[in-house]
Amino acid sequence: MNDTHQQSAYARAGVDIDAATDAVGRMKAHIRATMTPGVVTDVGGFGGMFGLSALGRLDDPVLVSSIDGVGTKLKIAFLTGRHDTVGRDLVWHCVNDILVQGARPLFFLDYFGTGRLDPAVAADVVKGLAGGCRAVGCALLGGETAEMPGLYAPGEYDLAGCIVGIAERSRIVDGAGVTSGDVVIGLASDGLHTNGYALARQVLLEDARLPLDAPLSELGGVTLADALLWPHRCYAPAILPLLDISPTPIKAMAHITGGGFVDNIPRVLPPGVGVRIDRTAWDAPPLFRLIQARGGISDAEMFRVFNMGVGLVLIVAPDAADDIMAQLTTAGETAFRLGETVHGDGVILA
Repeated sequence: MNDTHQQSAYARAGVDIDAATDAVGRMKAHIRATMTPGVVTDVGGFGGMFGLSALGRLDDPVLVSSIDGVGTKLKIAFLTGRHDTVGRDLVWHCVNDILVQGARPLFFLDYFGTGRLDPAVAADVVKGLAGGCRAVGCALLGGETAEMPGLYAPGEYDLAGCIVGIAERSRIVDGAGVTSGDVVIGLASDGLHTNGYALARQVLLEDARLPLDAPLSELGGVTLADALLWPHRCYAPAILPLLDISPTPIKAMAHITGGGFVDNIPRVLPPGVGVRIDRTAWDAPPLFRLIQARGGISDAEMFRVFNMGVGLVLIVAPDAADDIMAQLTTAGETAFRLGETVHGDGVILA
């Protein structure tokens, strides 16, 4: 049996090797644009290689890694045909996850799985991944594009990724120094980021049947599609300079993702310390208010599911708070003084 016949049979079974080759060809320029001095291999190797010597000397380096997906935010990409932002969502979500421990991103690996490979869609997704990597000096070191007929619904795909970063052991941010009376600072999010989309879609699209492509007065004239596709904000450009200060004024950080304030902030607190959050310190953006009003959702559940307009929380000493907020504002972030740490456990929403 010749190669042409074998490939034709495989295509009839649902896997198009030519489409995969086309997709990789479209991706290469985006991937190569992310290569940093540490990258050893070119596109197409069986394994990505990264040389740590390119980073310079670290006394006691620690690798920090995280893996995640985009979740059902992908459903909005499918409905709108807009695929060039979800890759950035994924990278920046993962960057923030390792940032809260004081790590700088080194490289990223992605997984793209679909039932039938559309090279243009795959290239758009990788374009977003590459753009997110370039923005933070992170190499898109490798990935997997898998065509698996029958496993995914037509026109849909899954997207996941793993990031590896590095931190000096003595400068890891672990929350150990947090004490009662420290100041809690919040940085504004850009929409829902990558969490809560199952509830948002249920309320806005399935129950309320709101149109995706029409401007909504509740959103200030923005379309629901634009609001739901706002990319996950990356806080690394503003936070990394603060981590370079010795000693860093940041005692702890929490990325506000699934679980909201209630589940994420306690992850970085020592035993016996909780936080009191003043809910009047900021206004939840219109998208959150729209979801709550249309869904009749309680405050408690909103703060458990969504970030409510705050994507990153910092805990700092009282005498450093004003200076840190000023530096964050200068770096382009919107910072709120959310509250303080207290004796006890958990999160008090006052």
